[in-house]
Amino acid sequence: MSQIIDETISALEIMKKYPKELFYKGDLSLLKRPKVSIVGTRRPSVYTRQFTYILAKALAKRGVCIVSGGAMGVDAIAHDGAGASNTIAVVANGLDIRYPVVNKNLIEKIENNGLMISQFSDGFRATAWSFVVRNEIVVALGDILIVTEAEVNSGSMRSVEFAKKMGKKIFVLPHRLGESSGTNSLLEKDEATPIYDIEAFVSNFGIEADSDIVKDEFFYFCQKYPTIDACIDKFSQRVYEAELEGIITIQNGIVRLN
Repeated sequence: MSQIIDETISALEIMKKYPKELFYKGDLSLLKRPKVSIVGTRRPSVYTRQFTYILAKALAKRGVCIVSGGAMGVDAIAHDGAGASNTIAVVANGLDIRYPVVNKNLIEKIENNGLMISQFSDGFRATAWSFVVRNEIVVALGDILIVTEAEVNSGSMRSVEFAKKMGKKIFVLPHRLGESSGTNSLLEKDEATPIYDIEAFVSNFGIEADSDIVKDEFFYFCQKYPTIDACIDKFSQRVYEAELEGIITIQNGIVRLN
């Protein structure tokens, strides 16, 4: 059974209209933590999945609470990377409904260890407009917005519009030409800042990251489009394993992340 939040959440006062009611399950103390909103496509590439997870985990280790929308794809990866006790999920339905079903176990973990928030009372089922309302709350709660992958006409880009109106700084993962057209458009217009080095980025938050955050040198190396020979010299069998798993492709002697 969800409960009503009876205190004003100062971060939400930046919204066009403060929510009439807010319901929750979980730990309200997370609202007092530094918060970063992470959003993106429901169908992320292997590259986006990998770095969204690493980014969320690294921020959580710095004491940052990750805010996202509980949806498939980037949202679920961000929540999972942060860990249930370091995340806030804002959903577009009543909290008695664990939606989407594919994220049922993740949502249950967040209910028990993190924080679930909704503007909608129990029994309400998500609609197109309720996702838009959800997105505004997700953006408002975060100190900044990170979009890890999004196409131009996606819901994530609607979140970007909210961020602009709220004066939030926007960060994105860099992508190749022809991919993630929404975030690449933001970079082209100088409306977002690319995250080239996760360790350098998260160093702006909180205390020094725990030692168990390991930089995956293979993925960083492949971002630079190395030759297959250079990759094999440095990582040996890992290259072939990554190709079989669909993590990379090799074209004309060049290694590319998928």
